[in-house]
Amino acid sequence: MSLAATTAPELADAIVDENELAIVDARDHDAYSQGHLLWAGSIRPVDGHHTGRILLPRFSARVVITDSGGGEAEALREILTSNGWTNVSVLDGGIHSWVEEGHELYSGVNVPSKLFGELVERHYETPHVSATELDQWINEKRPITILDSRTEREFQRMSIPTGRSCPGGELVHRAFDLVDQAATIVVNCAGRTRSILGAESLVRAGVPSRVIALENGTMGWELAGFTLDHGKAVTAPAPTPAGRTQASTAAMEVAERFNVVRISRAMVESWRADRSRTLHLFDVRTPDEYERGHLPDFRNAPGGQLVQATDEYVITRGARIVLADDDFTRATMTASWLLEMGWETYVLEGGISDGPFESGNNELPLNSPQVVLPYDPGDVHIARQAMQEYLDWEVALVDQYDRDDLAQFTPNGWA
Repeated sequence: MSLAATTAPELADAIVDENELAIVDARDHDAYSQGHLLWAGSIRPVDGHHTGRILLPRFSARVVITDSGGGEAEALREILTSNGWTNVSVLDGGIHSWVEEGHELYSGVNVPSKLFGELVERHYETPHVSATELDQWINEKRPITILDSRTEREFQRMSIPTGRSCPGGELVHRAFDLVDQAATIVVNCAGRTRSILGAESLVRAGVPSRVIALENGTMGWELAGFTLDHGKAVTAPAPTPAGRTQASTAAMEVAERFNVVRISRAMVESWRADRSRTLHLFDVRTPDEYERGHLPDFRNAPGGQLVQATDEYVITRGARIVLADDDFTRATMTASWLLEMGWETYVLEGGISDGPFESGNNELPLNSPQVVLPYDPGDVHIARQAMQEYLDWEVALVDQYDRDDLAQFTPNGWA
């Protein structure tokens, strides 16, 4: 073992102690998705310089890099150390040594968030409706409001009939204008996570309607034999002043319930100067709002996507996270979930009400592994089989969590 190596037992100890730790998997995206450590972010050597500066902003934070014996970890370590990172090591024996010590590997991408969604459903007993029953409700013309919590781009690609786009971070922000106490709000996504967290966000905020999640989302809809709409551009409108006030009031109650703390800009500046802790600053509004004007050094991370894909934004366990918006609603709701996931998260007092502001978005996209389902337009069976396997994978994550002693999201391990 070289001086720049960490053993599997040492890494296991580091995961459960209170010090910051970033685990990075240096393999290609396909290999990463086949099996990796739960908390491992994906940074390939080719992306090391650019992606490292975004996901590993503190150069002295402890970084442990893994691979499966192909040399990628050592290659990435060389890139990082030559560009200023000072505490970088390679997992001795790679992921094979991790398995030999009796620890879990997780397949797929965005695993911490996907797993957390399943734990939320189990803990809060999220109500859901099947595709068959929802189709029946639509045909019976029952009072229903279907809100799609994916991004607008995903919604336009395919959507549930009569649904409208309302990305997850926008749900509480916009929902109070859509409330009909006689109607049921149904939240959907492509699969499970954003449906569950979206529905629970509305429940958490006390929206005065019955709220349920569409079981298995658009995939479940197709698997039940129903047809999706394509090319729709129906979006839940921005909130009215009255709706915004209701949402802000609800967010204040959520902040008290989940101990969401607001901090001043002066505190943020002191944290910027703190070389002993990693700091991430996120603007959780929509991309359009962000581009029109945002605070310097705040990255855009729409709230629903940040919770849905934490490993694409933050991979240093123990880092501080500060969220900003324009009225505290979206930042507070996002923070409440991140806190439950175990992230030290705060909301910026005053939000973006005061400048200085920057416009546009010059940030280069990260090369993160994405969910890709096999699709063959000539064979519907292949597509449906892939969707079913994906849904089965999501549900089965809880079984891994239950046997994984290193996978607690919160100090009390409520799940």
